[in-house]
Order: sequence, then structure tokens, then C-alpha cells
Amino acid sequence: MLGIVPRTGQTRRDLITYGLAAVAVVMFVVTGGQVLPKVLRAIMGQGEGPNQVLATAMLLNIALILLGWMRFRELAREVIITREQAAEARGLAETDPLTGCLNRRSINDAGAALLMRVRQEHGALAVAMLDLDNFKHVNDLHSHQAGDAILRTAADRLRGILPQGAILARIGGDEFACILPFDPRRPDPIEQLCSDIVNRVAECVEWNGMAIEATVSLGLSRSDEDANDDLSTLLHKADIAMFHAKRQGRNQIAWFTPAMESELRFRGELEAGIRRGVSAGEFVPYYEKQIDLATGELVGFEMLARWMSPTLGKVGPDIFIPVAEEIGAIAELSESVIRQALRDARAWDPKLTLAVNISPVQLRDPWFAQKLLKLLVEANFPPHRLEIEITESSLHENVGLVRSMITSLKNQGIRVSLDDFGTGYSSLAQLRSLPFDRIKIDRSFISSMPESEENRTIVKSIVALGQGLGMPVTAEGVESEEVLAALGGYDGLKAQGYLYGHPQPADITLEGLRQLHMTLERKERAAAEAPAKPQRARRA
Repeated sequence: MLGIVPRTGQTRRDLITYGLAAVAVVMFVVTGGQVLPKVLRAIMGQGEGPNQVLATAMLLNIALILLGWMRFRELAREVIITREQAAEARGLAETDPLTGCLNRRSINDAGAALLMRVRQEHGALAVAMLDLDNFKHVNDLHSHQAGDAILRTAADRLRGILPQGAILARIGGDEFACILPFDPRRPDPIEQLCSDIVNRVAECVEWNGMAIEATVSLGLSRSDEDANDDLSTLLHKADIAMFHAKRQGRNQIAWFTPAMESELRFRGELEAGIRRGVSAGEFVPYYEKQIDLATGELVGFEMLARWMSPTLGKVGPDIFIPVAEEIGAIAELSESVIRQALRDARAWDPKLTLAVNISPVQLRDPWFAQKLLKLLVEANFPPHRLEIEITESSLHENVGLVRSMITSLKNQGIRVSLDDFGTGYSSLAQLRSLPFDRIKIDRSFISSMPESEENRTIVKSIVALGQGLGMPVTAEGVESEEVLAALGGYDGLKAQGYLYGHPQPADITLEGLRQLHMTLERKERAAAEAPAKPQRARRA
């Protein structure tokens, strides 16, 4: 805590000064009683003046008294300053300087006292944890000053909507905590209040002529569910509920349930397992066949990552890829699997292509094209046999960056296809301006073609669009003869799906290619065993 700490020497001098002043007061009373009457009579011309020594002594006493008074005033001012500094230090220690809310440290004391009181009164507390959605994106896009403005505005809006007796604190970063007393028999007002909070905080914030939007996710816990829960436990439960609200799509409210804690623990195990598994080589490529519908021939494979976890078994990409993207491990994971796939595909028939999915997170890396080229060089794999698949939903994030990335990849000889077409946000103008080599129709349209006239119409339109733009089309999700028959009327399509077999690991894929005489070694052996063609004698 800030304050003025008196020095020992200064204190000693102050005591001497006060002592002299006290003696001076006594001496002034003694000398003044003798000197002042004589001074007054001398002024009135009724007698002689006072003794010179006594007069000097009295003046000296007056000077000492004034000196003591001045020092007393200085000391009083120092005490006031010390108290003000102590109050300021206490405020800094207990509140957040940016928003004026309580901080993490002080909410524990205030909340614990409130929890004790409401339990004595047979009431309950609701603890709410709030987190601004995509706040890092706001900071990166608009600057930290804009982020500070949003935090201050959010705090002001929370203060304006919270009832009297509630406690508000900024826990850190873009996270706030609210502690709300309520009647356990009537929790509905708390839910309505939290709904109002989410709606109010999510309103646009004006900053430098721009309207910035930042929604909020809110998690709730309540003190009447377990009498042993202290404030720290309630905050932890509310934090888990908030994380659950974010995973449900953000801008949501969620009450804590015990199942959420188990889910969060599993999530933690997933994150640790992914980080460990990337370096341990647990992520491996599987290969799904791609067939030319016109000829029925195998023309390539799509590489699909699988996690061979020693504890969880084989884990699909729908589980580990979103987690890997969130924890920043997707780039390293993807590069390790692509490196293996390029090595595997090098042993295939040279006419077979390899398609690889790229995460939207990797598209934000301006050095991705160079990293991919390095992998191709390391594997000695021809770029024209590689096809990179970009999901349609990633186009709206940064079309300029995606265009630059596609151009860079195509300049290296790599082909680029638009994956999951029909589920994203791309317009015809974007599709025409981006130099894609192929369109892949999302499996949700293909697999339901036999029973959905609407989806048959959508597929027909996409195929016609691809033909008009000069882009070949691949149909994903061909899983039955009925779907295959529905696609029979279209020309120039490639197809993939479980009808042609499930994705297989590298060794099984290679063995299947050997049986079809579609490996590089079989091609080289056949070429060596073929009889040499007679050469015409050259004229002299």
C-alpha cells in the first residue's frame, strides 16, 4: 500500500520542535505577564518600558510558538495526503482501473460476505460469468483502443441493468462476473435479467465512426444446489457453464450441470492428447477413392486424417479438428499428415491424384503456399498430382487473402477445388473471380437425391453451373446404388463415397492398388518387361 513512511531522524526533530514550542508557550505566559503590561503603560506614557532581556525572551517565545504551529500544519497536511494515497491504493487494489468494476481479488471477499449473509437469510446467490465473443478479433481488427472502449461500454451497460445489491467485477481480459442475490423459489427473474444482459451488451458500440458488435456468452451457477459450495466453486461452475454456452454457438445463456464438468474434463484430455499426438505421430492419413463416373475407373484419392489415440482408439476428424483449430495445433497437425500422404502417394500410379483438405485457419497463414511447396520438394511429389480443397464457408472471412493464396498455389502447378459447395456463402461473382479448378458438391445434397426432388434440382443446377464456368464437378456422399443411378444422367462427374469402399490406411490402399496394377513399381516393371520396339535404321 502506498503511503508516507516517517523517517526516524525527522520524527526526532519534530519531537524536539514540539517540546521547544511547549516550553515556549509556558515561557510566553510567564514573560508575557511581566512584559505586556509594561509595554501598554509605556505606549500610554504612564511608565517605563519593559526589561529588554524579558522583551527579547518573549519575542523568542513567540517565534518558537509560530515554528511549532507551522510544523503542526505541515504534519496535518502530510497525514491527509497519506490517507488520500492509502485510499487511492486501496481503490487500485480492489477495482479494475479500466472499467471501475471490482477486480478478481476483491470479488472474493465481497462475494463471500454476501454468500454468508444470504444463506443466513435462507436466500440464494446466482453467479454469472460473462465473456465477450471474438474479442481478440475486435482487438486485431480495430486496435486495442477499440477493445478498451467496448470493455468500458460493457461495464457501464452491466452497471445500468444490474439490480441494487448485485456485485460486478472484471475478472480479467474480456471476462466479467456478476453475483446476484435471488429468491430460490423464484429463479425466473434471474433468467430474464441474464437474457436482458446478453441483449443489452450485444448492442453495437460506436467508436471512431464505426459500429462495432461484440456479443456475449453467459454461464450461471446457483448456491442453493450444494450447501458446501463456496464462492470460488460457484465461480468455477459458472465459468464451465459459460464455456458450454460458447460451444453451443456463442451469444447464449447456460446453467451449470454436472455433465458439463465431465465434458470439460474430456475436452482437456482431448487438447492434451492432440498436442502429444502430433509430435508422437498418432495422426495418420486414410484414403477415400475417387471414381470417374463415365468410365468407372479409379482416378485418385482424397486424404482424410485419423487420430490413432492410444487411449481413445481411432478418432474421426469431426471430433479432433475443431479442437485442434481452437488450440492452434491445426497447422502442425495438417502438415504432418500431408507429409505422410505425399510419401504414400509417391508409390501410386502417376495418373492418380491426391486431394487434401485445408483448414480455414491455415488459409490465414500468408506463408502457407511456401510451406506446402517445401513439403512437395521434400517428398519429390509432382505438384500437378496434388489438389487442395478449400471449404466454401471459409471464403467470406477474407476473399482477398483466399484469392492470393489460390493464385500462389496454382502458380506452383497445384490444383484447387471448392469443397462443400452449396452450404456456404459464396456468390456467383466470387466463384467466377476465384480461379478454382473444380467444384465439390456437399454430401448432404448428394446422399438425399433419391428421395428429395429439391436436392436433385440443386445438384442439377450446380452441375450446369460448373459446366458453364468450365469447372469439373465431384459428387461427395455416393453411398448407395440409388444415389449412383440418380447421378447417371450427368456427364463429366467424379464421385466418392462409401459405395466404393470406406477410407483405408496407407498399407491397405497400396495393396489394393497392387492388385489393380496401379502402383509405380508395377508400372516400372511392366515397362521393363515389355518387348522393345524395332527401330528403323537411320539413313547414312
